[in-house]
Amino acid sequence: MVAVAASLVLALAGCGGGDDGDDDSGSSGGGGDAASGDLTPVTLQLQWVAQGQFAGYYAALDQGYYEDEGLDVEILEAGPDIVPQDVLTAGDADYAIAWVPKVLGSIEQGAAITDVAQIFERSATTQISFKDAGITGPADLADKNVGSWGFGNEWELFAGMQQNGVGVDDINLVQQAFDMNAFLAGDIDAAQAMTYNEYAQVLETVNPDTGELYSPDDLNVIDWNDVGTAMLQDAIWASTDRLEDQEYADQTVAFIKASIKGWVYARDNPEEAASIVTAAGSTLGQSHQLWMTNEVNKLIWPSTNGIGVIDDGAWAQTVEIAKSTQNETGATIITDDPPETAYSNEYVEQALDELRDEGVDVDGADYEPVEVTLNEGGN
Repeated sequence: MVAVAASLVLALAGCGGGDDGDDDSGSSGGGGDAASGDLTPVTLQLQWVAQGQFAGYYAALDQGYYEDEGLDVEILEAGPDIVPQDVLTAGDADYAIAWVPKVLGSIEQGAAITDVAQIFERSATTQISFKDAGITGPADLADKNVGSWGFGNEWELFAGMQQNGVGVDDINLVQQAFDMNAFLAGDIDAAQAMTYNEYAQVLETVNPDTGELYSPDDLNVIDWNDVGTAMLQDAIWASTDRLEDQEYADQTVAFIKASIKGWVYARDNPEEAASIVTAAGSTLGQSHQLWMTNEVNKLIWPSTNGIGVIDDGAWAQTVEIAKSTQNETGATIITDDPPETAYSNEYVEQALDELRDEGVDVDGADYEPVEVTLNEGGN
């Protein structure tokens, strides 16, 4: 990922569209008149290319949920040189998807943007190793070759290490490429891996010693959610200054509402959602794309307070790690608390109220992931 850890090798561009006849009663009225075809143009900047990580937005586009809210949404993909929050701050997009810790640094440097919906409730970042390396927790990373993509993806790793008495100087920090080749070759003892992407890349690879695909039993996984250093990841960001304008504020509610409906669709129809992203241009293999969609669903559902609501405790943990964790140069993400405008539940809660009134399950209390069988190469 980017900005977010997704495999550069696996990615290409795409965009999706579609329509269905859902009733738009109860709409916040933030967009144009869908019935007359007078739609408000809206652009969404992703933090990477079309893939299951963004299945909800592509599903909302494909199923006509944005159009139902009077919005004509264009999804802009990213790449290694595109920083979503910078695109939003420059006024070249109406909304952006980005990780909270990365945006906190931008806000401290003057970016006026607000987290208006925290879509991912849980972190997907892990550190994985082969069982014979004996790495079961952060303390075991001392004196090991530890991979990291950098680009702001390293902070949960560094926080977990430092909370367990391991400094950055106590490891051999390896610049990890956006693939798992160095890990599979044995050059990295513990590699960064997103649950929805790089972890699957390993499981899609044939173990030369057995002739079979690697399995979870071959690996140890350090999950930063379990360690206590998880940071908030994919969120919808809006322009803080524009939120003072009622039209943009209403549009934001409408955009969040339709996006949430897209994520509900991806939860209830993961196979179809994976196919929608594939049709949008993703070149990920069929089993890998379904794995990604399924794993992303686990980051959202079940939702503690309703999808998109920013949890004060999770926000505070992210801010504290951003202030106190040092990288290899001794720097931290931020030096002071962010302004109160850095996040707001006002818009997502209005969207959730409307969706609940329409009978949409925005909590997913009974959510169960599907079983996904990975094939060699993710095909």
